[in-house]
Amino acid sequence: MSNLDRQAPLTVCGGRGFVVAEPVRELLSPRRVQLGESTEVRRLLPNLGRRMVGAWAFVDHYGPDDIADEPGMQVPPHPHMGLQTVSWLHEGEVLHRDSTGSLQTVRPRELGLMTSGRAISHSEESPRPHARFLHGAQLWVALPDAHRHVEPHFEHHADLPRVTAPGLTATVVLGELDGATSPGTTYTPLVGADLALAAGTEANLPLDPDFEYAVLAMSGEVHVDGVPVLPGSMLYLGCGRSELPLRAASDAGLMLLGGEPFEEEIVMWWNFVARKDEEIREAREAWMTSDRFGEVKGYDGDRLDAPEVPAAHLKARGRVR
Repeated sequence: MSNLDRQAPLTVCGGRGFVVAEPVRELLSPRRVQLGESTEVRRLLPNLGRRMVGAWAFVDHYGPDDIADEPGMQVPPHPHMGLQTVSWLHEGEVLHRDSTGSLQTVRPRELGLMTSGRAISHSEESPRPHARFLHGAQLWVALPDAHRHVEPHFEHHADLPRVTAPGLTATVVLGELDGATSPGTTYTPLVGADLALAAGTEANLPLDPDFEYAVLAMSGEVHVDGVPVLPGSMLYLGCGRSELPLRAASDAGLMLLGGEPFEEEIVMWWNFVARKDEEIREAREAWMTSDRFGEVKGYDGDRLDAPEVPAAHLKARGRVR
């Protein structure tokens, strides 16, 4: 998924200087962003107070939206570099096309994982016809310097491992949780898991104390370590936790995001993750004037133009404002 903000702000993040080494409870509110013609998203990362969680650098939550009489998601071809995109649905379908020739419909609880590496372009749209409701999350993972120029590729995994406890089912989207490992390719130690809790459930989820964590609330009423987290908001939890108390007042859905604090400082602008100003400007120029990012074939419409890069020099800094 793209960042379609026409006044795309510069985001500078990464580095261990601002990692919270102990457990905290930092509630992050979303910023509402229009995505295409008919989809509004709630942007949790980057946030005014927190830019990354491990290698997770971008989190949008959208829906549930009634799109029975609407086109639904319509994101034209656009470029990416230096990151992975994670498509995760609770309801609906998303048709993915990219410049490597991939064509895949992603359905609820299936992993759509695109590694941009040095350069890729893709589009995302609701199929025609499509389901009535659309509800999901779109996330980015920053690639470490050693792997950010890998060949671009797309993975689709419909069968993901699960961890269960009374009233709790955890689907491992990326990385490892409680001994279960996702088949999705990762380049840094991290975890992404979808948590489904039945009403009345109280559970303690095992965590790695060396990771930093956050929880995105997708649906329902749930308390995370005693803090009520409403759908569309995210609770940053810091590091140093070996378990996470959860209590569901109703059926609820969460996403657990975590990983080793990302050591490198990065520059993130529009749909690009880089290390310095010149790389961002070169990528923007390449998208507008060359074939570096390839061609998305089969999409019915024009591709996106890139916004103008800010005049100020883009400098990588820390993880928080």
